Amino acid sequence: MIQIDGCDLLVTGPGGMERHAFATPEEAAARAAFIAEALSWVVKGPNGAVDCAMLLVRAAVDTGRFETFDPRPYSPRWHLHRSEEKFVDWIAGRLGAREVATPRVGDVLLWRFGRTFSHGAVLINSAEVVHAYYAAGMTLVSRLDEPLLRFISDGRVNVPRPVRYFDLWRR
Repeated sequence: MIQIDGCDLLVTGPGGMERHAFATPEEAAARAAFIAEALSWVVKGPNGAVDCAMLLVRAAVDTGRFETFDPRPYSPRWHLHRSEEKFVDWIAGRLGAREVATPRVGDVLLWRFGRTFSHGAVLINSAEVVHAYYAAGMTLVSRLDEPLLRFISDGRVNVPRPVRYFDLWRR
């Protein structure tokens, strides 16, 4: 559940209601719309399947944050064989997002999978993200402490998975 209270967003998290303050009521409303649009893809299930990049595109375009565009075609296996940070370049360049040290609700998170930062999500509360994950075949909500998002594992050793945070509202 998302509510707007002036410059604040009230969002439901695993621990209950959370209050997040933003610079203006317009920013709070835009973040609420962005989160709500991303979450709308969860209920669409496999029939509304998108990958993580297109989830971010649809949420940004369908809420009026950006004009319609389509970043495809792109290789879904780029991150396995190349080192160029195409997803980071797209988020920071095309979308004009600014990298930040600490994410806030409505921010975009990018994790390193393979050789590059190649998996994106929207932070929906202090403990969860909405993302489209290939192995699940649909858009879902995951906790930030889930092993897939927290660690790179070889079955014996868990190494923290690198993650970067981007704010679409602070340019």
